[in-house]
Amino acid sequence: MSSLLTGLSVLGGVALIGVIVYNEWQQRSATMRVAPGEQEKRDPTDGQALADVADDGSAALSVAAPQSVPAIDPLIDSVVTLELPHLYYGEALLAPMPPTRRVGSKPFFVEALSAETGEWEYPQAGKQYSQVQAAVQLANRLGALNDIEFSEFVMKTQSYADAIGADGDFPDMPEEVARARELDEFSSKADSELTFRIAAISAAWSAGYVQQHAQRLGFVAGMRPGRMVYPSRGDAAPLVVLNFDAHAALAEDLSSSALREIFLVLDVPHVSREENAYGIMRDLAIKLAASMDGRITDGQNGAITLATMDAVEQELETLYDKLDAHDLSAGSPQARRLFA
Repeated sequence: MSSLLTGLSVLGGVALIGVIVYNEWQQRSATMRVAPGEQEKRDPTDGQALADVADDGSAALSVAAPQSVPAIDPLIDSVVTLELPHLYYGEALLAPMPPTRRVGSKPFFVEALSAETGEWEYPQAGKQYSQVQAAVQLANRLGALNDIEFSEFVMKTQSYADAIGADGDFPDMPEEVARARELDEFSSKADSELTFRIAAISAAWSAGYVQQHAQRLGFVAGMRPGRMVYPSRGDAAPLVVLNFDAHAALAEDLSSSALREIFLVLDVPHVSREENAYGIMRDLAIKLAASMDGRITDGQNGAITLATMDAVEQELETLYDKLDAHDLSAGSPQARRLFA
């Protein structure tokens, strides 16, 4: 959004070589057909990924287990369906799986259609599949999918298709890149991260003092030093994140550090409207400021009043409506992937 008043921060390459690579692929794929091969084992991305989902809301960036793969969605992905000549067991689809799950700065996904359930899922050993689809995400917080990334996606997917003897009908690069730019333009306007700064009025705080007060209000330790999170229900992204100086958090004696500010952060697209994360963040900021002798300010040290908080809440509702209208409701798997 254009503004969320004081306290709100708004987050937000076409290359010739990509076109050449894509054109060369088109010429090669017109005559290429390879016999069925056998398939892979999914790449073991960071085993901490699922814990990081709860802490960072970054589920799309790394995946630790097949069931955690976000469902491919044409709304935010460029999708290629690979037709199999017959039913394949999961083992045959797993063996030649690409070793990386990224295309440039974008996540890359593979799913298979279960012959038993009719559902798309990550291939599993012992189960049979009738189709495969591969996808690359059109946009994320690092920008829109560009020509080079799309060309890499085509080459990676074609190599996989060749290995399993599948046929694929790839979408047109200019159209997909245009879709990516359009999605990126929307997401850059709808991407919002709210930050409340709580500054010490008189005496500085120690890291232990901050942790003690935060824990009383329900915060728990995050994945990194200087980070605490206020959990949401279930395994969704945290409602609110509390950040303070990491060096202070790493001190051997937490009572010896001196902090004069802490930050409460709400990553708006990652938390559903129903969670009332802003109302909770607002309440937490007021309670922390009162108990720690601090004042709530913006990034420029300007005081944030209750009237300002009310105005921000009204604008947030407009943002939520905008995300809903684009089928990218805050807190949805699609929104969390897009705004990652």
